[in-house]
Amino acid sequence: MLPWITSDTSARLQTMRDTSLAKLVREDLLGRILRGDLAPGERINEPDVCARLQVSRVPVREALRELESSGLVSSRKHSGTFVREIQDSEVLDLYEMRSLLDGFAGGKVAALPAEQRQHLAAELAASVTAMQSAATQQDVAAYYAENLQFHWRIIEAAGNHPLASTYRDVVQKLHLARLKSLSQGLSMQRSIAEHASIAQAIAQGDAPLTNQLLTQHVSSAFKRLQNSTATPDLQSEKSLGDLP
Repeated sequence: MLPWITSDTSARLQTMRDTSLAKLVREDLLGRILRGDLAPGERINEPDVCARLQVSRVPVREALRELESSGLVSSRKHSGTFVREIQDSEVLDLYEMRSLLDGFAGGKVAALPAEQRQHLAAELAASVTAMQSAATQQDVAAYYAENLQFHWRIIEAAGNHPLASTYRDVVQKLHLARLKSLSQGLSMQRSIAEHASIAQAIAQGDAPLTNQLLTQHVSSAFKRLQNSTATPDLQSEKSLGDLP
């Protein structure tokens, strides 16, 4: 018998099944959290999840551990697992991180070969048009979704997998914080103009300008959110406008 092959594979197969199921459970719970079906602060009932998805507690608990490591849920001893409520101070930190990631990715894609850059710029221009259409119809949910797509296209085009993974985690946490404010337009027209300028800078291949515009855009997005919530904790002396 070869050393890496065991005679009894049943335990290994069960582990593989649990791992695969855990991934499916995680995706299900993640979708429910990001859609707002499970609200920030809400307890996730393990037996209910097991019954709804017809799985045992093993993959459910593994999925919850993964979500906790991503910062989307938190477990409390003797109480259970809850969807995280993102605190105002953390929102500021996350926006600072996002501004750096967006700016770096923007600089990278603006330096792409002309053909790739122009293809991306065309996609971004179409995205701006879709945002404008949503704003005209006062469809904030559609605008917000297209806004996320605009930035994700830039992140993907940068071709840096660790960057994309980190960005995804940051934006998912910010999404939890924004679920309560999605009914507000948050100056959509000003935001659309900023997106249009970013797309144009990428089309022109101006990497420094693209980096600057994206960094400033995320700073402005935070300030718009800050003004819309008017939460004292967000009125911090620490300003995203001072970011490099």
